[in-house]
Amino acid sequence: MEKRRVVITGMGAVTPLGHTVSESWQAVRDGVCGIAPITQYDSSAQKVHLAAEVKDWDPTVYIDKREVRHMARYTQFAMASAKEAVADSGLDLSAENLERCAVIVSSGIGGISTTESEQTRCLQRGFDKASPFYIPSSIANMAAGQIAIAFGFKGMCTCPVTACAGGSNAVGDAFRHIRDGYAELALCGGAEAAVTPLSIGGFTSMRALHVGDDPNRASIPFDAERDGFVMGEGAGILMLEEYEHAKARGAKIYAEVMGYGATCDAYHITAPAPGGEGGARAMQQAIDDAGITAGQVDYVNAHGTSTPLNDSGETAAIKTVFGDHAYQMAVSSTKSMTGHMLGAAGAVEAIFTALALKDSYIPATINYKVPDPVCDLDYVPNEGRTADIHYALSNSLGFGGHNACVLFKKWEG
Repeated sequence: MEKRRVVITGMGAVTPLGHTVSESWQAVRDGVCGIAPITQYDSSAQKVHLAAEVKDWDPTVYIDKREVRHMARYTQFAMASAKEAVADSGLDLSAENLERCAVIVSSGIGGISTTESEQTRCLQRGFDKASPFYIPSSIANMAAGQIAIAFGFKGMCTCPVTACAGGSNAVGDAFRHIRDGYAELALCGGAEAAVTPLSIGGFTSMRALHVGDDPNRASIPFDAERDGFVMGEGAGILMLEEYEHAKARGAKIYAEVMGYGATCDAYHITAPAPGGEGGARAMQQAIDDAGITAGQVDYVNAHGTSTPLNDSGETAAIKTVFGDHAYQMAVSSTKSMTGHMLGAAGAVEAIFTALALKDSYIPATINYKVPDPVCDLDYVPNEGRTADIHYALSNSLGFGGHNACVLFKKWEG
């Protein structure tokens, strides 16, 4: 069967930089740092005091007040983003076959804040007094389920739970699902809200998080002084659409999804394989899937977490795949602005990558100061740049050895 073409026709986002795609992208272009002291709880007794929180969040702006009470914070972000993506797409859903519309939305941890608050309440009142909405609001697939309910999408509805790779797996899986003929439309992406005492404490104890108090030296991917990531939160949702379907209705198109690679290190529960071997295979798979050569890729939106092992391993993986061309193309990490949004990261970064292609603009890796001899590529330090880019790759690498890479092409009509 001939593979069908897949394009992006709608996007929505809630991020540490803004409550919409346009707000978030403008902040990226302006090099805004979304990291600040934690406000959701008192972190004074913990080592970590910084996070990239969604600011001034009022879910009732986007969701009915009665529904908000039964939605974990991560689902609220996902719903707001999905509504933006659907509106942005311009689709008339009443004219669609909703059995051919899918939802694939990831979350790494789901409603962990709900779990923590319910545990505290039940220790005082007894566990049989748990809220009847606890389970259906906190489980990791509920953002996908709520989105499907809201828009009546009756095709496949699922939730990849692959840690930090989940958002990219969701986009890539949706791409394949449409390309292979199972659906015409798919809402896909990821959502996360893990700025909580337990989540922060757990990542702190495994020495994954930055513990300093200067927001401008906290998330510093590829910098020699990097020492851990900064927790972020938010959501990104994309409307993927089969090209002929989009063309027939005169849809605006942001970019074309061309290739997808997904691999496993099969090496360690948290550390990447030596030399980023698994990530390199995923990048090569995406390039091969797109039917292009490595030398045609102009930009890589890197996983770039600001941890010592990730950034050196990812740099090595890029060199493995691209050879000498690795030094000719741009590589940047928008996590320098958003922090690490876990299961939402790959989805938000897919949006930023698509907009980079659309606007011919490469985002910066902000707050970069101290070069690392091991990380010696062009990381677009501190200031973004205008550039004529046609193919771009977005990388996501997760605990458990999960690797996902999605390749996008500039839409030129």
